[in-house]
Amino acid sequence: MSDYDSQHEAEELERDSASAARLFDVRRIIGGLFVVYGLIVTIAGITATDADLKKAQDININLWTGVGMLALGLFFLVWMKLRPAAPPTVDELRGGTGPSGAAR
Repeated sequence: MSDYDSQHEAEELERDSASAARLFDVRRIIGGLFVVYGLIVTIAGITATDADLKKAQDININLWTGVGMLALGLFFLVWMKLRPAAPPTVDELRGGTGPSGAAR
């Protein structure tokens, strides 16, 4: 295998691992779920009836919980955007060592 082929293969491997690291970042999953559930609970809080509020001692718990879930979900998504996950280097992928340098 020529030097050019191995360099091209290394670049392709690095590009694939970078996209996989971004795709499976747990912050994206957690943030997305909190935003979706937060929207649902917030809508339930906005449409609450007087009977629903009376059950909760006149506190619109769905509205407050939904807003909190939205805030937490947005926090995770902003955090993911500001500090993206660092993909493993080509040497780590080829050498069989983890990011800490320890053998797997």
